Amino acid sequence: MAQYELYRRSSLGMALTDTLDELISDSHIDPQLAMKVLSQFDNSIAEALHSKVKAKANIKGHLHVYRFCDDVWTFIVENPQFRFDGNEPVTADKIKVVACTAKVAATNQPAAGGGAGNA
Repeated sequence: MAQYELYRRSSLGMALTDTLDELISDSHIDPQLAMKVLSQFDNSIAEALHSKVKAKANIKGHLHVYRFCDDVWTFIVENPQFRFDGNEPVTADKIKVVACTAKVAATNQPAAGGGAGNA
């Protein structure tokens, strides 16, 4: 499965990065170990989202911006309305959706359910 670093910008990823930076500053770990931890985080979060999250959402809104670069789609949607598995809609002012292609490492074939924003 292809691994991206985009989950490092999540609140969980930022907290991990801040903690690792503090451990490096206090000389408790070296930067190489911190990079290994972040790489494992990338693998673990992608695998957990792929295998454990089964919820689906429908999103309606105004597509303000979209781009495709290096096999990564980015969408900016204004006034989105989410409907999760038939529940009440949830709204926001603006969202950014980043969707990446997930590939099976051994066969290099696209895997189902890859990347963020896969709804």
